[in-house]
Amino acid sequence: MPIVSGANGQKIASSLANIMDMEHVIMEDRRFPDGEGYVRLPNDAIESVRSEKVILVSNTFPDSEILKTILLLNSIKDVRKGDLVNLKGEEPQNLEDVGPGIILAIPYYGYSRQDKRFSKGEVVSAEVIGKLLTNYCDGMVILDLHEQSVLEKLNFPIEFVSSMPEIADKLSRDVMPDFILSPDKGAIKRASEVARIIGCEFSYLEKTRIDAHTIEHTPKNLDVSGKIVAIVDDMISTGGTICRASDALRRQGALEVHAACTHGLFTGGAITKMANHVDGVYSTDSLSNPRAVVESANALSRGIKKLI
Repeated sequence: MPIVSGANGQKIASSLANIMDMEHVIMEDRRFPDGEGYVRLPNDAIESVRSEKVILVSNTFPDSEILKTILLLNSIKDVRKGDLVNLKGEEPQNLEDVGPGIILAIPYYGYSRQDKRFSKGEVVSAEVIGKLLTNYCDGMVILDLHEQSVLEKLNFPIEFVSSMPEIADKLSRDVMPDFILSPDKGAIKRASEVARIIGCEFSYLEKTRIDAHTIEHTPKNLDVSGKIVAIVDDMISTGGTICRASDALRRQGALEVHAACTHGLFTGGAITKMANHVDGVYSTDSLSNPRAVVESANALSRGIKKLI
């Protein structure tokens, strides 16, 4: 079974192929001088792509990668349908349709936080992207989606997987935390899973809005004095929540504070900002970043095995 990738998924696809003992096919993926994308499945991969199910590893972030993912999927779909028609007239140009069997593995699902409509006229972007992708593949595996319910209504084969076991393993080896903390109620499930694996306590922070520009994070019924605490979330973007949470923990007497996430976006100088507040930052390689110390391929492989 071939694991296929364009430019943005090569590292993870290579790891996934090693884990699953499968072939890694690298598609031609480049840009024309005007910025438009170009993709092509190599001739020597056509037979393997048609012979069994295919797994494409590709992110939907940033925006340009949504279109790139669709182009990659469509290239694979045409080959599986047997549509090889080209202007040069190379034979064969048409082959038998081998049917469905394209699985899209998404390390980081862009627009995942736009999963609700808070004001009239807003677009639930996460759902729109999901609907679009279902036209080009036969199943998806998505790593640590912010809120699964936004795609569960699609009535389409999707496996939601998590890197929390791998993050827990990394934290237990490198940090040895006494306490796992969720930055808010929404991430309790992830934090509790990490705490269960490590075998330590966990809780979450209460958010209290002081004014239009100030949010205070207060620990809920916990004593972290003299303890090593790891804050766990699905993603870190600007790092502001982590910094505020760390400050609250320091006031409670925490000895060390670390931050861990699946998706390290780290926008706007987040890593530099967090360096003044936490003792360490850990993320998976779902997105390329300087703190990518956990492989996401392990979690994706679990979802792919279930789906196939």
